Amino acid sequence: MRPHIIVISLLSIFISTSCASRKDVIYLQDQQLEEGQLSTEPTELKYKPDDILTINVSALDPDTVRPFNLPVVSNNTFDITSAQGTMQQQSYLVDYNGNIEFPVLGTIKVEGLTRTELTSLLVDKIKVMANDPIVNIRLANFTITVIGEVNRPGTFTMQDERVTLLEALGYANDLTIFGRRKNVKLIREIDGKKKFAYIDLTSINTVNSHLYYLQQNDVIYVEPNRAKIRSSSYNQNNGVIISAISTLATITAIVLSNQK
Repeated sequence: MRPHIIVISLLSIFISTSCASRKDVIYLQDQQLEEGQLSTEPTELKYKPDDILTINVSALDPDTVRPFNLPVVSNNTFDITSAQGTMQQQSYLVDYNGNIEFPVLGTIKVEGLTRTELTSLLVDKIKVMANDPIVNIRLANFTITVIGEVNRPGTFTMQDERVTLLEALGYANDLTIFGRRKNVKLIREIDGKKKFAYIDLTSINTVNSHLYYLQQNDVIYVEPNRAKIRSSSYNQNNGVIISAISTLATITAIVLSNQK
């Protein structure tokens, strides 16, 4: 057998056994997920268990609504050279039953309510005891997760409920060059069920989509492109392996030549 044929054969075996397929790399490939595709209609954020809310009640006469606010507490940090303190309003944790314990009013069911609905509910209850109350509600632990082909994957807690897809990718320091920009997957929980949709970042229409604004606990997954998949099976030892194959082919060639 000729030496170059041996080298080609060995390299072919190496390449065929080291190539990765899409199935080996891509997350969440189950086609049954198609049953859970997101609706094309926009949906407003609804509160769920484990959400943390800050609720502030104000009025023209602050004394009349003071009982409806949690006490403001000091959040102190100390080191050897200085002492710093900030005043922080306490928050409400939505329990596993979907309730919060509100001053004076007691247990309030908030699960499934939007901010507008909860605001109206509290105003209606408080105005019986105080004139013209104003209720401001904010979700304090708005969290999104970005994974896949981004430069800084992770889970991020935002200070604002109005977060866009591009802002979330900004927190993750943008996509890597290997990210599929036409097939970004958005996973969202609605009424206890996981829903998903695909977003094309190369289209300007994305900014007009109802999916452009994210919701609490959304997950963004950026799939790797073909180049990344092909390279996923290669490692730093491949050079050593190829060198060993070449050396083996050379030795084989020498042995065969000596047998002639």
